[in-house]
Amino acid sequence: MHPLAALDETVHQRARLGILAILAENQEADFTHIKRSLALTDGNLGRHLEVLAHAGHVTLRKGSDGRRARTWVRITPSGTQALNTEIELLRRLLLIAELRGDSAPR
Repeated sequence: MHPLAALDETVHQRARLGILAILAENQEADFTHIKRSLALTDGNLGRHLEVLAHAGHVTLRKGSDGRRARTWVRITPSGTQALNTEIELLRRLLLIAELRGDSAPR
């Protein structure tokens, strides 16, 4: 089976992949940090977080830093596994491309 057939659209989408990558580095990040890092709007990020939370890849925690309401996002073990699977599939795609490049006529 070609690696593209196994890509999970929930994870593969650019913003959601970015969210999981940020969370894999830090385990947890606040909404504003993710929004700024990925140049997303509040609504766009909110929707992507809903999709990831529904899939069980992240959890959301609402609270306050004393001055304002905040939302923290944490990657779950399922999210870590989904990200690792995506990375492995991308590595396989890269290997295929590299092998084709070596055998291409010059």
